[in-house]
Amino acid sequence: MIFCFSGTGNSLYAARSLDTDVISIPQVIDRTDLHFRSERIGIVAPIYGHEMPQMVKAFISRATFETSYVFLILTYGNRHANAVELARQVFGDAGKRIDYIRTLLMVDNFLPAFDMKEQLALDKHVEEQLEVIRQDLAVRKHGFEEVTEADRQAHEHYLQLVGHQPATVWADFSFTARCIGCGLCTKVCPAGCIHLQKHRAVRNRKNCQACMACVHVCPEKAIRINPVLGFREPDPQTRYRNVHVSLSDLVHANWRKALPEEAEKEESSCVI
Repeated sequence: MIFCFSGTGNSLYAARSLDTDVISIPQVIDRTDLHFRSERIGIVAPIYGHEMPQMVKAFISRATFETSYVFLILTYGNRHANAVELARQVFGDAGKRIDYIRTLLMVDNFLPAFDMKEQLALDKHVEEQLEVIRQDLAVRKHGFEEVTEADRQAHEHYLQLVGHQPATVWADFSFTARCIGCGLCTKVCPAGCIHLQKHRAVRNRKNCQACMACVHVCPEKAIRINPVLGFREPDPQTRYRNVHVSLSDLVHANWRKALPEEAEKEESSCVI
């Protein structure tokens, strides 16, 4: 059993590559009963600002796992810094056991800093990394990826850059007049913080997870990322979804009110 949070499909693909029983965290986070039982339980999630999304932290805090083995895979695109150490602290603060943590380098979809064309041209050897993780999980390996002093300094430098603000500091989006009211952004937002009003997308920034799923999925590129802390989007024309993950996959995983037939309709009628 693997629980997953995914904005553009990287973590969802990784989770599906490791287990057939994958449960979306956005689809269960509102339940009052978060008790789960399985032979092994894992979490696959991205890191934003070297930390897990707030929703994933909340899930870890509230859930109870009846299992003999708990593992965590953290996907990232450029620098993981001391993400492993920070994740261990989340489990510790929640009074939860964690047996294995490893990072997984994938395409970086952080639009304020990276040119997506350049990212897509890189071979990050994802399958090779996944195979190592599979082998580790098969023997229930215990241990955590090493965190160096340089890793800790990288995170401290990041905190100085953002003024110790949460990763949502990057979620400064503008929904422009190009919006056609298709509603795709409302369906891929894992926080459910976007809705349509008079056929235009409107966002409640309070619950935003800064996953940028809405920006990447918009067929009209109607969601603009405003310059933040001196960062300006290098390539506003290129967007990303993991090649192994369909639009309907993301809708099923992230839409709080997802219905199978509606997800399939969106997949067939929209070109991303």
